Order: sequence, then structure tokens, then C-alpha cells
Amino acid sequence: MRATPAGAQEQTYRGQRLGLPESGQASLAPPGPRIAAWIVDAIASGLVAALFVNAFAPRDADHDLAARLPGYWSLVPFAVDYVVGLLVAGRTLGMYLFGLRVIRVDRNEAVNPWRALLRTLLLMLFIPAVVFDRDGRGLHDRYTDTAVVRS
Repeated sequence: MRATPAGAQEQTYRGQRLGLPESGQASLAPPGPRIAAWIVDAIASGLVAALFVNAFAPRDADHDLAARLPGYWSLVPFAVDYVVGLLVAGRTLGMYLFGLRVIRVDRNEAVNPWRALLRTLLLMLFIPAVVFDRDGRGLHDRYTDTAVVRS
């Protein structure tokens, strides 16, 4: 058993250190819905990028389907979805579908533009998103003082 420093309270649930409730609205979102929301956003971004790539791709017989796939172009609508979604509604399309939103944990304010942009850039690197702290927040959330909660 680990000793707790004098005056410190041991964490009994995820989000307690952040002052969030244990369950219900405004509690930390579990990994399943977060991952599902991310997948929805990634698929939607890929579809949007595919529309644009296919609209402007040459239609020669020499170009196959692989040449017309969106590839890295899908990061553009993904970034727009995240940055604009966080600034306007505090959530993305996928988060909306799964009842999630992003909040700041350091103060009771909306996510500001630089936090939304930094969080999105870190999320696009993917590595920070799969490294979690003991509250279940990814590094992209830790670096921007944000958390994904149930709405």
C-alpha cells in the first residue's frame, strides 16, 4: 500500500483531483466513447477530403483509385472540425454524437483559440492521445489544461 503525504487526499476515482464528479454530467468521459467519437471525426474528415480530392483529381485511365484517395488531405477537415468545433460548441461532430464535450479544468471558461489549436495539433500527432495520466486524460489534454467530459 502506498503512503499518502500528510494533508493530501488519496484519489478514489478518475477526475477527483480535477474537481470533477465521479459520474454523470461533467464527469470524465471513459475511453470507449472518446475513441468512438474520434473514429467518427476521422471517418467524416476522410469523406470530406475524398470529395475534394476526387473532384479535382484527373480522370485519366492511368490514375487508379489509390491516386485519388485523400491521404493526408483528410487532416485539413479534421483540424477544422476540431478547432472550429471546440471554439463554437465545445465539441466536435463525433463528440456531439456520443454526448461528450471539452472543458478547461484550470478555470471555468470556454476553450480559447490557442488551446483549441494546440490540442488539435497534438491530437493529430496521435502519440499524445494514447498516453494517459492517472485520470485518463491524454497528454494533449494535460498540456492544454482540458478534459473530455460527459455532457
